[in-house]
Order: sequence, then structure tokens, then C-alpha cells
Amino acid sequence: MNSQPFPGFPARSNQTPLPELFFSKLLPETDSLPELKVLLHIFWRVYRKKSTQKFVTQEELAVDEVLMQGFDGSADPAAALRDALDSAVEHGVLLRATVEKEGQSHDLYFINGEASREALARAEAGEISVPVPRPAEPKAKKEEPPNIFVLYEQNIGLLTPMIAEQLKEAEELYPADWIAEAFREASSLNKRSWRYIERILERWSTEGRGSGEPGRDTKKKGNASRYLKGKYGHLVRR
Repeated sequence: MNSQPFPGFPARSNQTPLPELFFSKLLPETDSLPELKVLLHIFWRVYRKKSTQKFVTQEELAVDEVLMQGFDGSADPAAALRDALDSAVEHGVLLRATVEKEGQSHDLYFINGEASREALARAEAGEISVPVPRPAEPKAKKEEPPNIFVLYEQNIGLLTPMIAEQLKEAEELYPADWIAEAFREASSLNKRSWRYIERILERWSTEGRGSGEPGRDTKKKGNASRYLKGKYGHLVRR
């Protein structure tokens, strides 16, 4: 699990709505962290579905890397998922239907609501054909590249609150591969200071890195190119 502090939500990020009863009724009565993780994930997954069949299968949950990472501390993550689903069904938050498809049984999970109860009844009565997605093969976990906070601690030293704020700002301004490359360049020159790395990024932002393409640093002071390329550039060059 990533032990680095969460850098914060971006200004523009997608939202997943939750019923008010989730906070006033369900959350205070839920004492199982795995169950809570599963419920929040199902709300997120169901909301993102485009089809009218708003349900998830146990198979698609079991191969979801985002969800299963939350069970890394369990001796048996698959069993932890099943127990969390069973508990959510027992508490009445989820509804479960078992359907036969191509000679196999599949468990479908619905968020308990009026529309879901109607769909569940029709599915159990065989009145509607419920498409069950084939489970994807589990993917091997990919090792994520270290973020800017990890790079700092690996190459320079312990974080301070002031440095953390500067790193957070740099992470928003520059591409991740630029940041990693700047740390590597500074380390190869034995220049282990954030100020030196920041100057590398500032230089690349104005002069280009490798291909000559400018970076995302369009708000930093000193980036004269944004003035020269505008429609009033001819006035600035005077």
C-alpha cells in the first residue's frame, strides 16, 4: 500500500453521488471496513455503467484491481470479498440474484432500491435476459512508478511540510516523466537538492526537453514564451 500522504483532489474531478441515507443511516451502523470498501466501490462502478442493467457480478469484482488492492492485507482476498458481499446482503444494502448462464451460476448484486427490486424480481422470474459479462483474466500487478514524494525521500531526504507544498505544486505543473528524469539528472550530478531539480524543470518548461516540446508550466513566472506566442506578441517583442 502507498504510505505517502494523499496529495489532494484536483480542481476538476468526476463525482459519484451517494444517497443521503448512506451517511445518516448506513455509515454509522457499518463496523466492517471490507464491507464499506465493497459498498463504496459498487456505488462507483454502478454509477459509471451506461446500460440500464445496473448490477455487478462477483466475477467482475474479483478481477477489479482497484477493489482487490483494498484486500491486500487479507490472508485470502477472494474470501474477504465474498464475506463482505454476504454481509452487505445480510444487512439489506445489496440485493443478490443467482442466474444460470451457459451452465454456470452467476451472482448478480444490485444496490437495494425500488428500481433494483423490480429488476431483481424480473430476473429471478426469468422474464428478462440478464447479460453476464465473462470474467476477465486477472492481470499481474504492475509496479507503479514512484510519485514525486517518494522520489524526494529516495534522493534527497525526509519531507517537511514546506517542501511537501512545493512538491505538490510541481506535480500539478510538470509531467510525471519530466519529474522523474529531473531527479535522475540531479542525482547523477550529485546535486541532491529540490531547488536544483526545480531549476531543471523550469528550464525544460521554457526551452523544451529533448524533443523541444514545452511542458505544462504555463502559469509559472518567467515563462516568457506564453506572452511572445499570443496575439499581442508583436507588442511584447518591441
